[in-house]
Amino acid sequence: MVALLGQRDELLKLIEGAFESRILVRGNEITIEGDEAETERLVTLFEELLALLDAGQLLTAESVGQTINLIKEGEVKPGDILRDVVLSTSGRSISPKTVGQKRYVEAMRRATITFAIGPAGTGKSYLGVATAVKALNDGEVNRIILTRPAVEAGEKLGFLPGTLYEKIDPYLKPLYDALFDMMAPEAFHRLMERGTIEVAPLAFMRGRSINNSFIILDEAQNTTPEQMKMFLTRLGFGSKAVVNGDVTQTDLPSGQRSGLSVVEEILQGIPGLEFIRLGARDVVRHKIVQDIVEAYRRYTEQPSERRA
Repeated sequence: MVALLGQRDELLKLIEGAFESRILVRGNEITIEGDEAETERLVTLFEELLALLDAGQLLTAESVGQTINLIKEGEVKPGDILRDVVLSTSGRSISPKTVGQKRYVEAMRRATITFAIGPAGTGKSYLGVATAVKALNDGEVNRIILTRPAVEAGEKLGFLPGTLYEKIDPYLKPLYDALFDMMAPEAFHRLMERGTIEVAPLAFMRGRSINNSFIILDEAQNTTPEQMKMFLTRLGFGSKAVVNGDVTQTDLPSGQRSGLSVVEEILQGIPGLEFIRLGARDVVRHKIVQDIVEAYRRYTEQPSERRA
């Protein structure tokens, strides 16, 4: 019961705050009083939380909150999502947290090229890197290649101090952070030295044919259509690719079309490609981030005269 409800009933208080029904706890027995439909959802919630505990997962405020959201949406059993382990590392498991993330993970497993389009905080990069590390660990690929376009914000790279890699590091840091979260620093540096893991700007992909690799193009909204075509045609035998981005957050010069915004229209109907759309419900950061993303979505969908 402590594992289910929290050390000081903090998880129970979280559940009580999300529902109107009355929850009574006596010893090892939980009684729920309230609207019939809501009490059924609460019964399902506690069953799913117990199943997560049985599977060896530690319940936290985050995981309980995600389970509550999934129960309220009612699209799929939370256990079907939260027990789908993408990667186990350092004594913890990395799993999808939402229905959209579950679709994304499944698409990466079966497709040759997966496009994930959605706002920040939806796990596009993190789950992509986790899937790549899993494929490397299982011997499905020989290398992981992580890349993103180095869009220059006012300064030319050539005028910045340091070596080329020191100049491009700020652009690639989110990918480094994800890798550091999934493997020991010593293992990461060893694999980097061997070339098993390569982190490079998109320009380094030109002229190559990449075989037996898991390739992730991050921040793809900052590619031009020509750069997107160049990247997609680098794919060799035994390779998979994941392309991530948020088409509402492009840093390209004004008037320049994003390669990510037109790629679905160009490649529609090609077997082996999958497009996954993620939204505010798939944001797994603070709840306020979901609200911010949704507010911006509503604002951009208003007629231009109302926004003026």
